[in-house]
Amino acid sequence: MNSGSHESTAPGKLGDPAARGAEVPEPGAVTIVVPTFNESANVRELLHRITETVPGRLPCEVVFVDDSTDDTPEVIDKAAQDCPFPVTVLHRDEPVGGLGGAVVEGIKAATSDWIVVMDGDLQHPPSLVPDLVATGERSAAGLVVASRYIKGGSRAGLAGSYRVAVSRGATWLTKSLFPRRLHGISDPMSGFFAIRRSAVTAEILQPLGYKILLELAVRSRPRRVTEVPFVFQDRYAGESKSTAQEGLRFLRHLVGLRTASPLARMMVFGLIGVTGFLPNLAGLYALTSAGMHYVPAEILANQLGVLWNFFLIEHLCFRERRQYRKGWDRVGRFALLANADLVLRIPLIALFVGEFGMGALPATALALVTTFVLRFVGTEALVYLPRTKSRRGERGAEKGEARKAAEQAAEPARRAA
Repeated sequence: MNSGSHESTAPGKLGDPAARGAEVPEPGAVTIVVPTFNESANVRELLHRITETVPGRLPCEVVFVDDSTDDTPEVIDKAAQDCPFPVTVLHRDEPVGGLGGAVVEGIKAATSDWIVVMDGDLQHPPSLVPDLVATGERSAAGLVVASRYIKGGSRAGLAGSYRVAVSRGATWLTKSLFPRRLHGISDPMSGFFAIRRSAVTAEILQPLGYKILLELAVRSRPRRVTEVPFVFQDRYAGESKSTAQEGLRFLRHLVGLRTASPLARMMVFGLIGVTGFLPNLAGLYALTSAGMHYVPAEILANQLGVLWNFFLIEHLCFRERRQYRKGWDRVGRFALLANADLVLRIPLIALFVGEFGMGALPATALALVTTFVLRFVGTEALVYLPRTKSRRGERGAEKGEARKAAEQAAEPARRAA
């Protein structure tokens, strides 16, 4: 949690706020995690429906992880006074990872064996929470997905044909990109699911945007997954948070997940390199048309391709590793490697032809493949991996802090002596 966050807990019908703050709630059978962003018109009704349908069938606690800029946290605190179960609000001043990041914070805060994730707009019916947990227990599953696309389910609450088409397209795309990981999950876009706390390691998750189920299924999918049908409801109040910007974040997230393995990342790296010929040739044409000699024009035009490749690789291959170096450092190192490729290729071709008796065409093809692999390995190792000195520095800082804490702890004993 960032330093600007604050936490409040209201464990049901306890009158005194100070007493509520001191109370440590018993772990429930299920922790319901609700990420919220400006849902003040919905949360009171949500808690009312949870109260009506969940505690009678299994113990529960509710954890709201809130990124709101309105009075949603205050509304939750007031509504929690009438709840017979613990209600916690974790407000984040900095919404790292968007809705998915909020869910990860909720998973870390959960105290129950089962965690149910649901939206705060009542499009996910709280009455289904006990069924999700019961289905998981009966089937010994680690993940239970509430699906709109199996018998008994419906996407009725999706407003308009446009949102229906977007939902269908996103579902098809994700299942096409991850056929093995999403096998048995008919609705990977669902935001309503139950997962065993033992089946997920929150630290390995890198959410971006609102499709947290996809992140969970791809990075730490439990061995056994089952589904229950549900009818997607209309929003109780407010407006949908789905925007074109969220759609772009979803696409970036898809690419990041798909390129998580080195082999997939190398393939994307190569495809991006192919697209770099377009700005390269366009720049060469413009410069030579303006009267520049083809040699300096080729050198300058190659830099356009380098910048094009760098931009795409930054956002599609190594998004999560950009924090390891400054932007200017990454650009300089990438450009150096890209231009070294040109210098290295000609001697390699000469070596293959002169020493191994290869023809010019196969020698050129082999040199291209060799320099491509070297460029990929060099880019990953020299541009986007953390610096060894930084890691040592971090470990040294940690040791220094530990030593300082130990000295502070020993100070009273020294004074007594």
